[in-house]
Amino acid sequence: MTGLLQNKLALVTGAASGIGAGIAQAMASAGAKVIVADVNAAAATAMAERIGGTAYTLDVTDRAAVDALAATLRADFGPIDILVNNAGIIRRGKVDDADARAAWDATMAVNLDGMFNVTTAFMAQLKETKGAIVNIGSVQSFVAAPNSAAYTTSKGGVRALTKALAIELSPHGVRVNAIGPGLIATPLNEKARQNPDYMAHFATRIPLGRIGTPDDVAQPAVFLASDMARWITGVTLPVDGGFLSY
Repeated sequence: MTGLLQNKLALVTGAASGIGAGIAQAMASAGAKVIVADVNAAAATAMAERIGGTAYTLDVTDRAAVDALAATLRADFGPIDILVNNAGIIRRGKVDDADARAAWDATMAVNLDGMFNVTTAFMAQLKETKGAIVNIGSVQSFVAAPNSAAYTTSKGGVRALTKALAIELSPHGVRVNAIGPGLIATPLNEKARQNPDYMAHFATRIPLGRIGTPDDVAQPAVFLASDMARWITGVTLPVDGGFLSY
């Protein structure tokens, strides 16, 4: 997809590792100037150096920090063209666990409130450039899974927010879509992937016969951010090896 995002300015949150890093790399390869934003400053810097981007430390739950980054980027680079809301966490556990409330609050703060914080902070810039937003959700916005009520609910919220934003921002020429990844090999789920029962469950339910890679998500993200998807908005695209076909 070389040149597909030529001269575009893209902000990717949670871009230092996993799916976010894959998207940052793919967008840079497609010609975009990529802003690598992550709570892990050292990892963000390393990623930015690898792809020729610029790194900023960002906690998406900190509204003031998000607003400050929006002002800084506008001053330094001009308005962004592409926003990829990728930052996310997962806290597994049963709803009657002693720390269930804390896990719920932490998950919502990053996965849903954080997405709202970043989107609203950069909304004026995206209206100016008639840009594109790509939200990273999950197949768990379509189906539930055990021991992940907070995560499932947060990703269901991402899917709903994507639709709502698509309607509100379409008069301004801004497109809003989401990707619902299936099981992707990332540091976020490394512990779960070490569980044989967990992996066996997925092995029988992925028609394409393997778990995904960050690049499997990154290429559709480039497409959705590009003019090739100019008549697509409000969609959550499953990227799951066929998992939802069952």
